[in-house]
Amino acid sequence: MGLTHSHSHCQKMSESITTQTDVSFMLAKHVFSNEIKDDTNLVFSPLSIQIVLGLIAAGSMGPTKDQLLCFLKAKSIDELNSLYSHLVNIIFVDGSPNGGSRLSIANGVWIDQTFPLKPSFKKVVDKVYKATSNCVDFQNKATEVPNQVNQWAKVKTNDLIKEILPHGTVNMTGSTLRTRYILKERGMTSSMLRI
Repeated sequence: MGLTHSHSHCQKMSESITTQTDVSFMLAKHVFSNEIKDDTNLVFSPLSIQIVLGLIAAGSMGPTKDQLLCFLKAKSIDELNSLYSHLVNIIFVDGSPNGGSRLSIANGVWIDQTFPLKPSFKKVVDKVYKATSNCVDFQNKATEVPNQVNQWAKVKTNDLIKEILPHGTVNMTGSTLRTRYILKERGMTSSMLRI
């Protein structure tokens, strides 16, 4: 019985990864066809975008949730949570002691304190996505929020990421979702921020 369940779980995970790879190629095709200019270099992380969309889907209801599930080609939030939990656990394994590549990822959700996070969503953010969730005062401290977010990113990525939220980008909308990753490989650094 355990082997059958394990095989079934592996098969479902494999199918989810294949589906999300298709979504990644669709995103990449769109970005590359619309953003690339002759003299442009572009670092693009479909996984980072998908993780943020998964976080948004996990906190959504009704038509918004349905549209995100459709875009991500997922049957349910549980399917996305299972897949991203698996991927995040693999990604956060630090390979740097072996002298190889080092990937630093910082994912977080900041929402205005007047809209407290539901405990079930906070649990998904913290446990499944291994992301940070914070309630902040966007209404009265919009100029201080970028400092808080940037300090968090700096600590979270061991000083590899110094700014994830540029000053002047916070308004009173009530929330911001940010993802940023840096890949350091033998003296070469790639960086991405787009959400």
